[in-house]
This record gives sequence, C-alpha cells and structure tokens, in this order.
Amino acid sequence: MSGAQGGHQLIAPDAKLGRDVRIFGFVNLYGCEIGDETKIGSFVEIQKNARIGARCKISSHTFICERGASIGSGVTLLGGITVGENAIVGAGSVVTGDAPANTTVAGNPGRVLKNRFSSTNESPIFRS
Repeated sequence: MSGAQGGHQLIAPDAKLGRDVRIFGFVNLYGCEIGDETKIGSFVEIQKNARIGARCKISSHTFICERGASIGSGVTLLGGITVGENAIVGAGSVVTGDAPANTTVAGNPGRVLKNRFSSTNESPIFRS
C-alpha cells in the first residue's frame, strides 16, 4: 500500500496503488493505477483511467489528465507540468514540460515524438 508523508490526501476507493508507493501531502488520486515503488510529490492530481508505471517520480505541482494517459516505468515528471488526455510517456523519460494530449513523449529531456492520432504521425517540432 502507500506510505503517507503528509496530510490532506484524497485517495478515492477506485484508485489502485502498488506496493511501497509513497504519497506526500495535498494529493488527489481517483480512478487511476499507480505502480510499485512510485513516489508522488505534493500538490499532484492524477485522474481517472491514468496509469503510472513502477518506480516513477512524480514531482510536485503535476497534473495527469484523465482518459488514457499512460506513464511508463522509471519516468521522472518535473513539477508544474500537465500530461494530457491519451498522452503516452515512454519508460525512463525525464519530462520537463507539458505532454500534450494525444502525443507520445520520450527521452531525456522528454520530447514529443509523434501525434498518436495524426494521419502523418509527424510532430510539429520535426517539420522543416
């Protein structure tokens, strides 16, 4: 289960927590899955149907949107970012900015690799 490190946590009954999850204060979790040994910092919200892999570090002031966001194992999300609807963050990535909805983000630092539902799957940052 989780190791609470501060007060004022809202963990809904439908949130599934892996073993040895550490959760700090002022966190909202509902309808999500959190992998083993993941650390969740203060002022984080993880919404319905988001999946967080094992051994991730979710820094403070992070918002993970509902409906299909998926964070791979070993990911570090720095504070103040948003992971959008249906976004995928590749395992081991270090994400320093927002992961827009419907994109695949990976690397260190994390970069948008493709738009998951685009007919060309070409990211605007790679266009000339």
